[in-house]
Amino acid sequence: MTEKTIKVPGPAHPISVEPGKVRVVVTVAGHVIADTRDALILREASYPAVYYIPRKDVEMALLQRTDHATYCPYKGDCAYYSIPVGGERAVNAVWTYESPYAAVKEIVQHLAFYPDRVDSIDVQSAA
Repeated sequence: MTEKTIKVPGPAHPISVEPGKVRVVVTVAGHVIADTRDALILREASYPAVYYIPRKDVEMALLQRTDHATYCPYKGDCAYYSIPVGGERAVNAVWTYESPYAAVKEIVQHLAFYPDRVDSIDVQSAA
C-alpha cells in the first residue's frame, strides 16, 4: 500500500467552496442528467471553476459507476461514473469525492461533470 501525502490548501494552492446561486442543467444525448439550484462552486488555484451538483438533483439511474479512480492531494480519493446514453465520449464523464478532506467537506454527496464529455452544462442566473 502506498502512503498518500495530504496537502492543505494555502496561499500557493487556494481552494474555496461556495453556493452557486445559479441554476445548472447538464444534458447528454437529449437527456437531462442533472438540474439544480443548489450547486456548489469549487475554485481551485488557477483551474477553471467547477460546479458540484448534489446527488439528489442528478438522474443517478442514467449513470454507471466505473473502476476508474484518481487521487488529489488537496481533495482526496476520486471516483468516477460514465453516462452510457452519451456513448464513448461520456466514459468517466462524472467525478465525485465520496470522502473529501476537511478543507472541501462541503462537496461530499456532490458530482461534477467534464464539460467536453457532456453536451452542455447550462448555467443560468438565479431568477
